[in-house]
Amino acid sequence: MIKKYFIICFLICVSCTKQMQFSEEFHCKPSSLEYLETVKDVRNAFSISIPKNWNINLYEDALQSSIFTADTTKQLTETFLIDVSYIKNNLQFDDLFKLKIEQENLNKNLIQKKAKEVTIIEKPAYLVISKGQKSSLLYQKLQAFIKINQKHFILAKVEIYGDSLVENRLCQAISLIEKIKITQQ
Repeated sequence: MIKKYFIICFLICVSCTKQMQFSEEFHCKPSSLEYLETVKDVRNAFSISIPKNWNINLYEDALQSSIFTADTTKQLTETFLIDVSYIKNNLQFDDLFKLKIEQENLNKNLIQKKAKEVTIIEKPAYLVISKGQKSSLLYQKLQAFIKINQKHFILAKVEIYGDSLVENRLCQAISLIEKIKITQQ
């Protein structure tokens, strides 16, 4: 009986760790974003909860469906931009893939600060954070490649401009990414 209890407790702890791994990576506290609404992509492949007053652009082509959103009531250096795309393509987190991402960021004059395999929305993911300058502003970019299955993945990109409250804005963006719901698998 005690052995069964121990196994159940262990499994609960392991599953909680997987769900929390992404936000814990950045020592994020619960988000202060309020008045969220659920927005679905054009193909109804995924949805994301975002603040009601944010501007939303939907995009679709043969290989992807995207939701791009930002708080346009604030200055660019006080908010963040988030672009979530459901992409039809196989994705492997091998050395070639990781090198390609790093090279693409270097070509954009971004230096990779962090790259790590994590769990996001209970799926395997590869997280990259890069830093540089864009339009004379300090700039950070978070890329989260989330493998849905053998044929699809989600790419969640966050852009943060300026140097004010960067960690806070990053944590707010992470809290939105963690609210992604996959409707097509």
